Amino acid sequence: MTDVKIIDVSPRDGLQNDSKIISVEEKVELINRLLNARVSSIEITSFVHPKKVPQMADAELVVQESAKLGSFEAIALVPNYKGFQRLKEFNLSEINWVSSATETFNQKNIGFTIEESLKQFKLIKQEAKQAGIKTNFSIAVSFGCPYEGDVDKSKVVELVERVKEIGVDRITIADTIGIATPNQVKALSEEVLGIVGNTDVAIHLHDTRGLGLANAYSAYEAGIRIFETAVSGIGGCPFAPGAAGNLATEDLVYLFHRMNISTGLDLNELINAADFAASLSSKNPLGRIRHIERNIIKEEI
Repeated sequence: MTDVKIIDVSPRDGLQNDSKIISVEEKVELINRLLNARVSSIEITSFVHPKKVPQMADAELVVQESAKLGSFEAIALVPNYKGFQRLKEFNLSEINWVSSATETFNQKNIGFTIEESLKQFKLIKQEAKQAGIKTNFSIAVSFGCPYEGDVDKSKVVELVERVKEIGVDRITIADTIGIATPNQVKALSEEVLGIVGNTDVAIHLHDTRGLGLANAYSAYEAGIRIFETAVSGIGGCPFAPGAAGNLATEDLVYLFHRMNISTGLDLNELINAADFAASLSSKNPLGRIRHIERNIIKEEI
């Protein structure tokens, strides 16, 4: 039993905004390297319309090929009911549904109002349960929106309460544009944890302003035990101008290991996966730890 759970989102959120089309083989190799590092929960793709996010046009093939790697918690994002219908053809562990804390971002990101998004999710939740597929409801721009600015935490809390009524396996608070500060993360995390009951809560952090690790530790202090990250810190949202990469998985794992907080992950193999992810990306990866000599890291932990 580990102290925290890490969900690596690099095959989806890490690659989705890259202008260079990455092959199915390369995506599957990234997933394989994550599995070698003992990452058991991986967001592998998104069933989004190919014209919206060309990088995810190969979703079906990625799912089929990654299934050959063995058993693991394979997660895929679905933006709408049509995407869910495509996903249902495959034996995936979980869907990740994304709605937003602001109306403008919801329209830009998935083309619905928040109310419409909730109605579709309610329908999908029922079908997913019948199919034995878990559901995660992610709340994008929980701390700040590129179109509406600061987000009052009451908006997020209201959405959490409504999602709890529908029923869900996990709720994820997402700092989509990397604008949050540790005090904001702690306050929102504590409030959300106080109302969800037995529902799991995760946090999804971007490192746009270099506060990813500080925010992750603040979330941990508040009681969050599930973290969404991407090896080498790659990523960004196509519909969030200025958003940089995710918090690097290996950086967070290094921090936790230094603090004797168990993750169950192999840091050395994780850095190998991070190196590979960085080689795929045309962007400048944000991860830091992988640049330090491996023998130094081993001595420190």
